[in-house]
Amino acid sequence: MKNLLGAWCLALMFVAGCGYTTGSLLPSHLKTVFVKPVENKVDYMNQDERKLYLPGMETRVRTALIDRFLFDGNLRVGDEDTADLVVTAQLLSFNREDVRLTEDQNVKEYRLRVTVAIKVVDSTDNDKVLWEDTAFSGESTYYVSGPLAKAESVAVEETFKDLAQRVVARTIEDW
Repeated sequence: MKNLLGAWCLALMFVAGCGYTTGSLLPSHLKTVFVKPVENKVDYMNQDERKLYLPGMETRVRTALIDRFLFDGNLRVGDEDTADLVVTAQLLSFNREDVRLTEDQNVKEYRLRVTVAIKVVDSTDNDKVLWEDTAFSGESTYYVSGPLAKAESVAVEETFKDLAQRVVARTIEDW
């Protein structure tokens, strides 16, 4: 009898499932998003902050954010005047760090990290801040030689894409 009851409970759990869904957790009134042009706040005059410079990084970060919202599909990218959500970001730093060294102390692997201050507001609710972070990061690593090697330019794009993926995931799922 206990085995029958146990089997019945197990079957019921399989039928009920865990409640996981691939849908968005966004409130139903949020349909569109606008990503403002990213402001570049990297202090290039400070020698400690000048580890890596790429022209137009702020534009590339904004493009990566827009592309990721388009790819995700839960929010349509719209105009600032009509968007339900508005994303504001400031580029704070872009760094390259040594991760692994060879036996003769040459760099074998680097980590790229982009850090932004970001804020997402609901423009339909008196510009209510949905979430913000003063040091939100995206990163990637790359090898400079060997079978896993890739160009730094590829790793840079992966870094911006990682940042964008994290921003969109937090916007869509973190309610």
